[in-house]
Amino acid sequence: MNTEILMTVESYDDMKKELDWLRATRRREIAEKIRVARGFGDLSENSEYDEAKNDQAILEARIAQMEEQLKKAKLLQKEQLSTDSVSVGTLVTIFDMDYDEETTYRIASAVESGRSALESITDESPVGKALLGHKKGDVVEVLVPNGMILKFKILDISIS
Repeated sequence: MNTEILMTVESYDDMKKELDWLRATRRREIAEKIRVARGFGDLSENSEYDEAKNDQAILEARIAQMEEQLKKAKLLQKEQLSTDSVSVGTLVTIFDMDYDEETTYRIASAVESGRSALESITDESPVGKALLGHKKGDVVEVLVPNGMILKFKILDISIS
């Protein structure tokens, strides 16, 4: 499956920096842990060595995952984003009609989630998926995993 991953330029750059750090610094740190653990003797009963090798496997899997995500990234330039409707990269202010609360979220791709200082929801989450494509003033009903249906009114759409 070779689907595109929508990402803002900022998130792409942040991910690229993290990948560079993992490749250079973190790989070197884990290699040193493995070298030190080898010095403890018999590798068959060396928990430090096993732990370091496990850390190495996790790191290499993460690097491979990030490389694949960056290859599939479709960059969203701020100039391409529109405030006409909710899309990945926009900020959406919603009013929760059930809880009488106003909240602003950044709509992010699942890859970008957690990479921003702003509170974000992904385009794959039930709320994020339901909001996509809607316009200011729309009332959106969302079926959430616990079976409840929540109602949100879109108050504003902007670009961060």
